[in-house]
Amino acid sequence: MVDRKYSASLSQTQGRSGFSVIFRHPARRDDATGKLGVRVRRGLGTRDEAEAMRLRDELNGLLGDTKYHDPGARNEAERRFDPRVVDIFFDKMVPEETDFAALREDAIALPESEPDGYRRVLFLGTTGAGKTTLVRQLIGTDPLTERFPSTSTAKTTIHDTEIILAQGGWRAVVTFVPSDEVREYLNECISAAVLAAAKGAEAEVLRRLLNHVNQRFRFSYVLGNGPTVMPSSSDFDDDEEEADELDLLSGEERDVIDMASTVKLLEQTVATLRELARRLGDKLHTELDVRGDDDERVADELFEEELDNLVRDEEEFHRVADALMEEIEKRFDLLPLGEVRKTRQGWPLTWSGEWPVEERAAFLRAISRFSSNYAPLFGRLLTPLVNGVRVAGPFTPTWNGSEVPKLVLLDGEGLGHTPKSSSAVSTAVSRRIEAADAVLLVDSATQPMQAAPLAAMREVVATGNSRKLVIAFTHFDEVKGDNLPNASAKAQHVLASAENVLAAFGEDLGPYAERALRQRLDSARFFLEKIHEPLSEGTASGKRTVLQIRKLLTAIDAVIERPEPPEAHPVYDRMNLVLAIRAAADAFHEAWRPRLGLEFKPGFAKEHWTRVRALSRRLAEGWDDEYDTLRPIADLRKELVERIYVFVQKPLGWEEFQPADDQKQACFDALADNLGPRLLQVCTRRMWHERAEQWRDAYVKHGTGSTFVRARIIGDEIYEPAAPIPDVTPSPERNKFMHEIITEVEKAADETGSVLK
Repeated sequence: MVDRKYSASLSQTQGRSGFSVIFRHPARRDDATGKLGVRVRRGLGTRDEAEAMRLRDELNGLLGDTKYHDPGARNEAERRFDPRVVDIFFDKMVPEETDFAALREDAIALPESEPDGYRRVLFLGTTGAGKTTLVRQLIGTDPLTERFPSTSTAKTTIHDTEIILAQGGWRAVVTFVPSDEVREYLNECISAAVLAAAKGAEAEVLRRLLNHVNQRFRFSYVLGNGPTVMPSSSDFDDDEEEADELDLLSGEERDVIDMASTVKLLEQTVATLRELARRLGDKLHTELDVRGDDDERVADELFEEELDNLVRDEEEFHRVADALMEEIEKRFDLLPLGEVRKTRQGWPLTWSGEWPVEERAAFLRAISRFSSNYAPLFGRLLTPLVNGVRVAGPFTPTWNGSEVPKLVLLDGEGLGHTPKSSSAVSTAVSRRIEAADAVLLVDSATQPMQAAPLAAMREVVATGNSRKLVIAFTHFDEVKGDNLPNASAKAQHVLASAENVLAAFGEDLGPYAERALRQRLDSARFFLEKIHEPLSEGTASGKRTVLQIRKLLTAIDAVIERPEPPEAHPVYDRMNLVLAIRAAADAFHEAWRPRLGLEFKPGFAKEHWTRVRALSRRLAEGWDDEYDTLRPIADLRKELVERIYVFVQKPLGWEEFQPADDQKQACFDALADNLGPRLLQVCTRRMWHERAEQWRDAYVKHGTGSTFVRARIIGDEIYEPAAPIPDVTPSPERNKFMHEIITEVEKAADETGSVLK
């Protein structure tokens, strides 16, 4: 007999012709409760009611027969049931990873340095420094009428943008964020909106619903700002750009989306969430009986987590999320003409298109739909749903004539406002640095060398990639002072700030790190002004900036493959390596234990429980190895990379002969460069892949005290065995960790001509 708990029902959204199926899955756990029976909603890919009923009945056959509740039974199920039903049932039973970069590569391959003669340039910079504005200058797009890529003083670029400057027609491919990831960000926004209502912050409910706390997902771009009228004031004289804005959507295309219906849905959603907050909040206050003399933070965390658990267990919560996801999916009806590849469940995977060279405007109009942040189009944009854009075409700077430079420009999310220069960059940035031919660090000349760019420079130098570093100081026209009469004085003023950090680099990363950075600041730094405007060599500032950009391009082209190290071989003592590994593990735990709330340490704040849980969710589900600035894998790798780089600069001696400083630098950087990816692989495996079950266990914890239990699992059952601190008392885990790192150093040494004794 079929267990009615595990039976499917049909759903058809008002205004949508397709049918969906809703059921509780007998073999997958609900993330909110940790129990079997996660709620699943999937499209059936049919508009025929009779066919939908047949598919529902077949799905009920799978749900009711326990022999199919194992991933290994998929082959047998495929012989008996409709493939669509099998895909729906077995989806997510075994975690699957999608390589989005490979999907873009299949559509448009990135040209190589050899034999194509291209340079892959990675743009890094803080939010608002102007890196995307510099990209516009290099590809020659108009800042008013074309506006590609999009820029803003706030966080704008949240996906990878890859631009190939090449002769021929225009081509584009876009990859999309998986539906489950979008759904989880949406769930987090819904939960945050309920919490705002429960705390009496009525004005915050809609904003929390439409804007994720870490700014990565702004659902307002997709759904609009809702029933909100912004106050007008003569104090604000907003620049009107509508007349000059590239018309991304025709009137007919705009009519595809009924914004009045969307506004009504958001109004209903806010009302529903307020009622949920009132009902569940009152219940929770009574049950918890939180007293005024309790620790306020503990009481707040307990209330917030319990409310989140209660909300996610409500059927009304899922109905709200279903309705909003359906509204989001409608925006895919706005996809420009092109080829669309979808997942088995109907969610877009890629979109691609091609245009003749004379149809530049049509190409830019189409591609801008995936990257625009133009406020009048809020409610019709796809931007937050995109995780990668790759385009190719005859882009060229307006001041460069018809010559198309052989460049691949790689732009991504800004470095953010990192609080400490010692913070780790993300593993994604580390991989991109490794793959790039040149790393263009864009920094503001008005406040140069703040924490985030310094963190990026540490990564570049400590991984032996300093030869790739090119630095562009923007906003140079805003550097002013009575003691700065000319451009030369301004440049020296900016470089004085850089000079102040060189000594700190030497103290932390060794003399050759300082030496490498000083060389790049001497030979590969450039000063740019007014790059937000079209550049003209007819003005003094335009002429200076064009000259600087030309020199910048020459510096990028001059970045060559690493020179062959000399015949001399550095000799190292592995005992000194052991000390470096111990220091790295110790530093990692010293930073993370207070962040988890397991210890108190001045200078380290305890992370909010929602952020820790969000981190555990992403690693448990295999989505990502970080959440916002919580980057355990990147942190451990950084500590190992930096301390081993210091170790590398202190060989016991040299075989063959004592080389000159430039030759020593080449040896040290070759070893560090070879070692960087190896350490990332070890850290990823030990911290993530080998402890996936512990991450899941940490995530599903809920109820009173679950915040501490989750933190303890992460600190004691994941971090501690993943990176045990070597001690005088040996243990299998300590020995294994030590030997794995030493083995990777030995392999890197063998491949680069170094000797480890």
